[in-house]
Amino acid sequence: MIGYLHGQLIYKVPPNLLVNVNGVGYELEAPMSTIYNLPDEGETVSLFVHMVVREDAQLLFGFSELSQRELFRILLKINGIGPKVGLAILSTLSIGELLGCIRNRNHALLTRVPGIGKKTAERMILEMKDLLKSMQVDDSPDMPEDESANDYRDAISALIALGFKANEAETAVAAVRETSETRDDLIRNALAWLSEK
Repeated sequence: MIGYLHGQLIYKVPPNLLVNVNGVGYELEAPMSTIYNLPDEGETVSLFVHMVVREDAQLLFGFSELSQRELFRILLKINGIGPKVGLAILSTLSIGELLGCIRNRNHALLTRVPGIGKKTAERMILEMKDLLKSMQVDDSPDMPEDESANDYRDAISALIALGFKANEAETAVAAVRETSETRDDLIRNALAWLSEK
C-alpha cells in the first residue's frame, strides 16, 4: 500500500494532482483544503496518501496533513460515504467544523456538503461519535475560519444550486479565486469561466 509520497508537483487541476516521484508519475485526488496548501507546480511536495484498490482501478487520495487522511479513513467506514463524498466533506468543512458538527449534532451544516442529505448527516453523527474516539486530532471544533474560505465554499454551493456538478463548481471557483475579491465576484467570475469551457 502507498501511504506517503514525496516528489515534484507536476500539475494541480482540482481535485486532481500529478506528482513525480523518482521518474514515476502518481495521479491523486485531493480535497480543496489540501490543494490550498500545495506549492507551485514544479516545486517539491509531500503528501499522506490513502489508496483504494478496486477491480477496475487503483485510486490514490492525497492529504497535506495526517489528521486529514485519518478523518478521511473514518468517513469511508460510514455506510453510504465513498471517496468522492469524503473529499467533498473535507473540501467543504475544516476538521474543526466537522468535529463540531458531530459533537453538537449540527445536521444543517453537514447537509451543506454536496452529496450529504439529512439521513446521511444523521447517520454520520451517530456512527462518527464512536469512531472519532480513536482518532488523534486537535479537537477544536469552534476554530474560526477566515472569511475568504467561507466565501469560497459559499460560491461553490451557489454554483451547485444553479445546476453545476460539484467538481465543476470547485474547479471554476479555484480558477478565479486569485482574481476575485468578494463572494459575488467569485460567483460571477466562475460563471464566466464556465461559459468559456
